[in-house]
Amino acid sequence: MAITTELAEEPSALPGPTTKPTKAGGSFARYLVTRFLLIFPTIFILVTLVFFLMRITGDPITAALGGRLTPGQLAERIAEAGYDRPVMVQYFEYLGQVFTGNFGRTISDNRAVTEVLLTYGSATAELAFNSLLIALLIGIPFGLLSAKLRDRWPDAMLRVFAILCYATPVFFAGLLLKLIFGVWLGWLPIAGRAGINAELSLTRLQNPSGIYLLDALRSGNMEAASDVIQHAILPAVALGLLTAGVFLRLVRTNVIGTLGREYVEAGRSRGVSEYRLLTKHAYRPALIPIITVMGLQIALLLGGAVLTETTFEWKGLGFMLAQYLTARDFVAVQGIVVLLAVIVALTNFIVDIVAALIDPRVRF
Repeated sequence: MAITTELAEEPSALPGPTTKPTKAGGSFARYLVTRFLLIFPTIFILVTLVFFLMRITGDPITAALGGRLTPGQLAERIAEAGYDRPVMVQYFEYLGQVFTGNFGRTISDNRAVTEVLLTYGSATAELAFNSLLIALLIGIPFGLLSAKLRDRWPDAMLRVFAILCYATPVFFAGLLLKLIFGVWLGWLPIAGRAGINAELSLTRLQNPSGIYLLDALRSGNMEAASDVIQHAILPAVALGLLTAGVFLRLVRTNVIGTLGREYVEAGRSRGVSEYRLLTKHAYRPALIPIITVMGLQIALLLGGAVLTETTFEWKGLGFMLAQYLTARDFVAVQGIVVLLAVIVALTNFIVDIVAALIDPRVRF
């Protein structure tokens, strides 16, 4: 009876909170503070790298407008922007601007970089969220199925599918999806975030969030919501498959490892069904590595968003980054890259905290 009670639940590797509450609480608080403080040097290093990498080719004015202005006009513009001063002087001035939220003005269209970030950032956030949702919906169930059918033909097919997911270039996957579901079958739109009518109705709302689906639901416009969802499917699938393969392999590997542990074998010997062992005892431990690597996958999604948004003409930060790179507008590129780096750093911090709450061993 003692053994039966002990095996009813998964054993904990650490003593419960009633054993040493002060030490457990103190360790979590220390972990939280440490991870939070690490954000600042990370962002500082990223900002510094971006600044100096952008200066390798010279000043931004010459890079963007060189050949289109006379030497006198070019020198005048460089002096007005302050790019004729020593690089270190420009660097410290840029740091001061960044800490106050001022990223300068774009060279190609003379817009505040902050305005560009606010205008197009919501579109990228919407695409990243949709893609992560697709990755979880595909990766977790298929990973569990692959582990359950280990070394059978469905397992082999799912492993090949996972390899194809993260080995296929996202722009190729996007073009293939457009060709099949947009051109041949005609089921889904192949470009944009919404149709013309839906987009006009959403942009006319008071205080729009910029996230079209949220704005459509908030205004009660179900027709626009349906249109937005249809436009979002192909970009989200193209980008989500990139991460779904990683999640599938992680879930499969960890579920197989968990199913081989002693307490699972004991439960199996007591007649506990394989379904219950899989969903109750092996499922939660398999999610821990997914949460741990989710911060890295967010960075992968944001990087893939550049190609995805360009492929589907999804006007977000990735789409604008490609436009500004073509225009050699390094001021705009610098601001967008810094914002994406900050998002990745903050996301990793949140993921670390969630992982520590789920698995106390992460804190030590």
